[in-house]
Amino acid sequence: MEKISNFIGGRHLPPVSGNYLQNTDPSTGLMSGEIPDSGPEDLAQAVAAARAVEKSWAATSSEERAAILLKISNLIIRDKELLARAESIDSGKTLEAALNIEIPRAAQNFEFYAHGATQFASESHAMGQSINYTLRQPLGTVACISPWNLPLYLFTWKIAPALAVGNCVIAKPSEITPVTAWMFGKICQEAGLPDGVLNILHGRGSSIGRSLVSHPAVKAIGFTGGTKTGAEIAAAAAATFKKTSLELGGKNPYLVFSDCNMEEAVTHSVRAAFSNQGQICLCGSRVYVQKDIYEEFKARFLEEAGHWQPGDPLDRASRVGAVVSRDHLHKILSYLETAREEGGRILTGGKVVRLEGRCENGYFIQPAVIEGLGQDSRLNQEEIFGPVVTLQPFATEEEALAMANDCQYGLSASVWTSNLQRAHRLGAELEAGIIWINSWLLRDLRTPFGGHKMSGQGCPEGGYESMRFFTSVKNVCINFA
Repeated sequence: MEKISNFIGGRHLPPVSGNYLQNTDPSTGLMSGEIPDSGPEDLAQAVAAARAVEKSWAATSSEERAAILLKISNLIIRDKELLARAESIDSGKTLEAALNIEIPRAAQNFEFYAHGATQFASESHAMGQSINYTLRQPLGTVACISPWNLPLYLFTWKIAPALAVGNCVIAKPSEITPVTAWMFGKICQEAGLPDGVLNILHGRGSSIGRSLVSHPAVKAIGFTGGTKTGAEIAAAAAATFKKTSLELGGKNPYLVFSDCNMEEAVTHSVRAAFSNQGQICLCGSRVYVQKDIYEEFKARFLEEAGHWQPGDPLDRASRVGAVVSRDHLHKILSYLETAREEGGRILTGGKVVRLEGRCENGYFIQPAVIEGLGQDSRLNQEEIFGPVVTLQPFATEEEALAMANDCQYGLSASVWTSNLQRAHRLGAELEAGIIWINSWLLRDLRTPFGGHKMSGQGCPEGGYESMRFFTSVKNVCINFA
């Protein structure tokens, strides 16, 4: 078992209180280690460490910062096997997903923003015999708070742009999946990141997370997580006028029209529903299918879903791992019971799976496919964040659009059609921050990423948007007449 530590001022430190939280391997249900239950004293240390080097890191040239960020990227790739295994054990995700998606993306985040650091620029505006130019300066010390579903992937997505533009960071990973964040601190130390530029505090969101958000030295908050927590952060930040970027929940529609490529639509819709055990905010959990192909699509969808069965996450052949915790498993099961109460038909899956061997007490559930629920069903309105998908037929494009937009969330949507005009119409009219046409989870790091409605608030992330968020803007006007 691993007892991990906080990373403060370039040192790996135990919590001042001496209190620890239990960490559990979801695939076995057994304790895998302990993490610091950080408190006010630990936060005070982190703030002091960051404040001590704010000015020196801000004054470091973009080329020097880029070189360090590139080295961090290279070290993540060097250690990808160790990081992927740790991620699989910590979160229950398959080793294959960690190796091929999550760890490479973490490295790409740092590579991308290393190059971005040397290309980031501001504007100038000439007017007669004067000129205005814009300064974009680091804020100082900022907070980056990441969730448990894609731990290192989203941890680095927050931290990399903040560092690239010259901020110091106090980061808090989820207390459910802390191990790769702890390992990442060691990587940053090896890469030569100056002491105090990045500080990592472990612990509960309700304690150290809340204190971090409200601390007066923290000038901005980058958060990815649940909508309820995001609302609490927004309220706390409003009192001190902190900048906030909140990437929140999703209940994403997947629209399939009769002129689609059926094979591609089926394959990708199943992948969109069940990847990472459905624990991705971008998963397509509401599948709407045009009536004249509904039965054929459903049959093919169920056949493909049958290939997505839970297995030991450390087995490279497994496509579905464990859900993240016992509590989360029970949450998913409660929604399945709600589906039955609301008249839904569970076409396949939805049962707890008991594996043999080391995973016999893990938190495994068969991916579930449900039909017969109305648009107002809780399963079509609330984020379950598990391997559960609903199927519903529609007649017209107008009906499909209305059903897709009839939700409090607006993170992403996916449309399958060969009609170019329809693709453009729906791209403009769907109420979501990212629209995929004949694709899903095809990401370009240069593009803005953020949700509408209850799926996000504040500056979108991605590309220069993230770098702008982590800077303050100042206009300088010079009269040279």
